Amino acid sequence: MLHDRVHDQPWWKSAVVYQIYPRSFQDSDGDGVGDLEGIRRRLDHLAWLGVDAVWLSPFFRSPMADFGYDVADHCDVDPLFGTLADFDNLVARAHDLGIRVLIDWVPNHTSDRHPWFVESRSSRSSSRRDWYVWRDGRPDRPPNNWQAAFSDGPTWSWDEPTGQWYLHLFLREQPDLNWANPKVVEAMQRVLRFWLDRGVDGFRADAVHAIGKDPALPDAPEKWTGMPWSALNDHQSTHDILRGLRRLIDSYPGDRVMVGEVFLLSTAAVARYYGRDDELHLAFNFPPLFAPWEAGAWRHRIDRVVEELDPRGAWPTWVLSNHDNPRHRTRYGSEDRARAAAVLLLTLRGTPFIYMGEELGLENAEIPAEGRLDPGGRDGSRAPMPWDGSPDHGWPPGDGRRRAAPWLPWPPQAGVRNVAALQRDPASILNLYRRLLAARRRSPALSIGSWSPLASPPDVLAYERAAGDDRRLVIINFGDRDAPVPAPGGPWRADAGIVPGPGAVVLSDAPC
Repeated sequence: MLHDRVHDQPWWKSAVVYQIYPRSFQDSDGDGVGDLEGIRRRLDHLAWLGVDAVWLSPFFRSPMADFGYDVADHCDVDPLFGTLADFDNLVARAHDLGIRVLIDWVPNHTSDRHPWFVESRSSRSSSRRDWYVWRDGRPDRPPNNWQAAFSDGPTWSWDEPTGQWYLHLFLREQPDLNWANPKVVEAMQRVLRFWLDRGVDGFRADAVHAIGKDPALPDAPEKWTGMPWSALNDHQSTHDILRGLRRLIDSYPGDRVMVGEVFLLSTAAVARYYGRDDELHLAFNFPPLFAPWEAGAWRHRIDRVVEELDPRGAWPTWVLSNHDNPRHRTRYGSEDRARAAAVLLLTLRGTPFIYMGEELGLENAEIPAEGRLDPGGRDGSRAPMPWDGSPDHGWPPGDGRRRAAPWLPWPPQAGVRNVAALQRDPASILNLYRRLLAARRRSPALSIGSWSPLASPPDVLAYERAAGDDRRLVIINFGDRDAPVPAPGGPWRADAGIVPGPGAVVLSDAPC
C-alpha cells in the first residue's frame, strides 16, 4: 500500500530510492539484456530490502547511441526492454508491494532519429525547424567555442543539406531541443502527462539545468576552455521553465516528485534549482559524490549543503554511486569503507539514492578496451546484477544460439558476492543495508529529523539526528585507527538493529 504522507511530510522526504539500470538488472527473455519484465520479477528483492521507490533509467525507443538517453519516441518502450503492457504490469506490481516508480525523463535533447528532428533538419522552412537550435556559420567554424560532453569536439555539427549548424551539448546524435519555443514546452509537457496518467510517481530529469540557453550563445570564458559546456550552462530561463513543470506535476494527486540532475560545479548553483519551493522538489547534489574518503572533505561538503539548502527550506539528496561514475566500493578501496559509507548515506538528513548492486558491495567490472561499449567509458559501473552463485548468476543461461550471454562482463567476485549468498549471511553488507533501511523506517530522527554536527577528532565525523523524543548519534571513522569520541548527552546504547562493523556506529538514547 502506498502512503502519500509519512511523518506528516511528502513521502519522498523520508524515502530511500533505488536506481535500476534496466539493461543490467535482470534479463527475462534470454537476449542478454535486462528488461522490464525482468525488473518486475525481481521486485520482491527490493521489497525485502525495504526501499520505498525505484528510479528506472531510460527504456524508451532509441537507437542507443547513448544507451537510451538518445530518445526517438518518448511515449513508447523500446522492444529491447519490452512493451507498454510490460511497463504497466511493473508499475502495478511495484505499487502492490508499496514501492513507487520514478522514470528518467530526458528534456535537453532527443535522438537525431526522433521524428521531430528528422522533420526539423528536412529544410530551413520546416514547421519544426525552430524546435532545435540551429545557427548560421561557415562549415569550418562552429558558432561558438562550447565543448561537447563525451567528446573532444565542439557542441555543434554541420548539416550540409541545409547549410547550418545544430547544437548538441552531448553526442552529435543528441541534438538539443529549443525550450525557448512554446511548442517544445507544450510537447514535452504532454510527455510528462502521458507517463503521469500511466501511474508513475515522478521523474528524474536528466541534465535539466541545461535546457535553457542564453540566446546569444556566447563563447565560454577562456578559464573554462576544455570543460564540457553541459557542466557550465546555467541560464535564468531554465528556472521559468521549471516553475511551469512544477505546476503540472503538483496538479496530480499523490505527492508526485521531480528530481533534477543538476550537474553544476557548486552546491550554491544547485540550490537555486529548488527555487522558492516552486521548481524542483529535489536536486542531485554531486560535489559529495566526488569527495575522497576523508572526514574533512565530507564535513566540508555537508556544511555546504546545510548552508545553501537550509535557508531555502530545500530538502537534500545524497548519492554514492550511479550509472555515470565508478562505484564507490571501487573508489574507496575496501569493504569496510563501503560499509561505513552505507551508514553515512542512510543516516544523513535528506533523501538517499542507492544504485543497484551497491547493497552487495559490488566493484566496477573490468572491461578490456576492445570490449568497451559506452562513449563515455562508463561500462564498468553498469555490469549485470548477480542474483545467485550459478554460472549464469540468475540470468537465463547463454547457449550461443537462442540465448545470449549478458551484454557486459560480470562484476568481480560475482560467484560469492550475489544476492542469494549475501542474504544467507547475517553479517553481510546486504543485510547491513536492510537493517539500516529498517532503522530509518522506525526512527523519525533518521528519516526526517534535524541534523547537528558534533565535535570529533580529525578523522571522525559525528552528528546527532533528532525528532521529538527520538535521538540517534552517528559516528563515522574515516581513518585506519581507533579514535575515542565523546558521546554527549547520554546515556547512549548501540542501536540493536544496526551492527555496521568497523568504521561506523549508530547509537540510540532509547531505553533497552
